[in-house]
Amino acid sequence: MSIQLDLQNDEALAGVPEAEQFSLWVTAALQQDYDSLEQTIRIVDEAESQALNAQYRGRDSSTNVLSFPADIPHIDYQCLGDLVICAPVVAREAAEQNKADVAHWAHLVIHGMLHLQGFDHENHLDADKMEALEVKILSTLGYRNPYNDE
Repeated sequence: MSIQLDLQNDEALAGVPEAEQFSLWVTAALQQDYDSLEQTIRIVDEAESQALNAQYRGRDSSTNVLSFPADIPHIDYQCLGDLVICAPVVAREAAEQNKADVAHWAHLVIHGMLHLQGFDHENHLDADKMEALEVKILSTLGYRNPYNDE
């Protein structure tokens, strides 16, 4: 499998993990095999996150991760879609939840990648399935359950 990661951090925001870590998390989250996959992850500030969240979800606030599934016919590679992650929100949430920044980054990338593959948490049953899968993937990478209130 070949994954091409397009990691965009145009504002050179601090505290962002290395591209190799993002590639590891993206690969771990894949629920099927791909011959060739192109994945874009855009790191943004709160203003851009808020603008995108307002435009596409009708919520006028910044958020940790947004996923934009792709539906692109007639391309010669696979593209699940784009992830947009707000670095300041990730840092703030990690501090508030007493989590290591890198663990929270891993969780949000995996969470977003699962959304791009059709997983959701709009009802309790779907949320339970998605959260269990997130916990399983994170544990294979050495991260603890992000849903425990320890």
